[in-house]
Amino acid sequence: MTEFAVSVVGEIYVDHVMSGFPAFPAPGIEVVTDNYTREIGGGAAITACGLGRLGRAVNLIGVVGEDDAAWIERRLATCGVSAAGLVRGSGATGVSLSVSTREDRSFFTHAGVNRQLPARLLDDAIIAKLTRTEHVHFAMPLDRAVAARILPTLHAAGCTTSLDVGYQPHWLRSADNHLTCQTVDYLMPNESEAALLCGSESPEDYLAFARRLEMPSALVKLGARGALYAEDGEDLGVMPPRVDAVDSTGSGDAFDAGFIDALLAGADMRHRLRCACICGALSTRAPGAIAGLPRATELREVYEQTYGP
Repeated sequence: MTEFAVSVVGEIYVDHVMSGFPAFPAPGIEVVTDNYTREIGGGAAITACGLGRLGRAVNLIGVVGEDDAAWIERRLATCGVSAAGLVRGSGATGVSLSVSTREDRSFFTHAGVNRQLPARLLDDAIIAKLTRTEHVHFAMPLDRAVAARILPTLHAAGCTTSLDVGYQPHWLRSADNHLTCQTVDYLMPNESEAALLCGSESPEDYLAFARRLEMPSALVKLGARGALYAEDGEDLGVMPPRVDAVDSTGSGDAFDAGFIDALLAGADMRHRLRCACICGALSTRAPGAIAGLPRATELREVYEQTYGP
């Protein structure tokens, strides 16, 4: 019997988010904003909170420092996310400074105890816990040795899997990780990440690359332009709803949450990507990655307004 519908595995950060800048400054120039938020961050935490807001029973698995653990657990609880999978590591929690304009953002990051996570994922007890969920989402550059150990075990247990590597050029450029791309059910790159994978800035070229690699699915996130996916030999697009964007931090991770929620509901690919685009778009309405995440009722309302019943 499954305790959680989803396990989300990956790096966890304390985010310091500064937004509202009209443009990025030149080197040596100071710019000032009144928009500052301290928030839980990292792709794993954001996707987990997105799924919790949508009503899914979700367990977050990662490593945090002792000093921040209690605050992180309380913050997760407000989104309905279990912290049962958190491990208190020896050292400091990862920290990320996010600086954003309306169009883009940059990050300055200290990995901290997140570096301890790959070794912990080889633990048989953790793998056994993961096999007792319907879906496992990895929000991290999944080490090849870890992927080879864990993905076949999850599939044998009937779990579906997804992977959002994030902007990790070394991982994305390495052909050694192609087998991981072929093994995971849903690889979820954005446009920049897809370009590093396939060697072309064209999203259509990435979809062709995914087909040649015989990946189980082919999709790419396009930010404000929605998403593109391949199905039955065609490249098909999905557009997001229009929103007044304030901060795009974590929007791709919110996209992942909407996709996984619709996947668990048995929806087809177009419906999944529509839900994903809605969650990604709505997440940009407030500073930080968590405050703008929608509840299930709002997702349904915006879906009908945008795409029809």
